[in-house]
Amino acid sequence: MKRKTMHYGKIDVGGIHIFYREAGDKEKQQIILLNGVPNASGAFQELMTDLQNDYYLVAPDFPGFGESDVPDKKSYQYTFDNISLTIEKFIERMGLRHPSVYALGYGGPITFRIAARRPNMFASLILQNSNLYEEGLGPAMRDAAPFLENRNEKTVELVKPLLTLEGIKLFFLNGAKDPDNINPDHYINALHYLSRPGQEEIQLDLLYNYASNIAEYPKWQKWLKETKPRILLVWGKNDVFFPLAAAEAIKKDVPSAELNVYDTSHLALEEHHTDIAENIRSFLGA
Repeated sequence: MKRKTMHYGKIDVGGIHIFYREAGDKEKQQIILLNGVPNASGAFQELMTDLQNDYYLVAPDFPGFGESDVPDKKSYQYTFDNISLTIEKFIERMGLRHPSVYALGYGGPITFRIAARRPNMFASLILQNSNLYEEGLGPAMRDAAPFLENRNEKTVELVKPLLTLEGIKLFFLNGAKDPDNINPDHYINALHYLSRPGQEEIQLDLLYNYASNIAEYPKWQKWLKETKPRILLVWGKNDVFFPLAAAEAIKKDVPSAELNVYDTSHLALEEHHTDIAENIRSFLGA
């Protein structure tokens, strides 16, 4: 069987050039993959390679992330709601038709905001370490609570270390079963993008705006309970941001959700992308 190849492109969405990775046959089941800090769509490269013969996969970089444009803060507001509007338009511009969505980290609130506006947009949800419950906020998020509640010089100093190499390693290595299995190129690449001019303020704006997601949690929980969408949960149980309690809360409200737990970090794909690919094949069929 001839293997598909990965393609890379950019598309104009409201005057912003959004970079995306694309793999697979457009006539097959479609999956859009939404990531977040500290890396961008590159987090999905190996998973997309695993799945490219079975599905059509598209992974964009959010505005300000990865290879997408970094619009000035004066012309583009870095909030979850605004980014979700851009990604919704991206989905339409790419001609995706009722795709499943793979949401990791910040990709979760982007997904939930789109789903709240467009309940029939996604065929199913594949959630990896993405949260919509207060009990799903781990110790790293609780440590950031003073900043989320009141952004000032003192509280900024609490969270700025997340944008350093050691902070980025927290996402990749903290809780990993075998840190030697984690490709250091991945966190060095994340550091490169987060070290560009203006990035610190953009990422602080977005982290501060995470409080707006917590405010939306009750609405999203109500949506889950009422619609009970098809959900696959793939979880790094040692995540210090959104631990296993976050997945268990989702499964409590949607008992039909399939839960697969891995002994690893927030970025479970780093150690388990082949296992998660099999989870997806089992969940979606091929």
